[in-house]
Amino acid sequence: MSVVRINAISVPAERREVLEQRFAERAGEVSSMPGFEAFELLRPSDDKDVYLVYTRWRSQEDFDNWVASPAFTHGHRAHHADGPVSSHSELWSFDVVQHEEPAQS
Repeated sequence: MSVVRINAISVPAERREVLEQRFAERAGEVSSMPGFEAFELLRPSDDKDVYLVYTRWRSQEDFDNWVASPAFTHGHRAHHADGPVSSHSELWSFDVVQHEEPAQS
């Protein structure tokens, strides 16, 4: 089964637009990587300040290859050049043990 990696990123309200723009500018960077299965950027819809960056991979090795890739470095260049948008981030790791998709009619 797949592995899921979620980056929980604390973003002050005044920096939300910057974070979303940075992700929009690097759209497609991850999708061409071997073993990539899914990506979602989740904006909080309540009073929390934590965005979730959800990625699903065929294996831990595929995720590790992404993190070590030039595309990953390129995608994170704004963080290094213009400074971080977040005040804190934390990587959560999960193994998919059950998965369902909508039934086909």
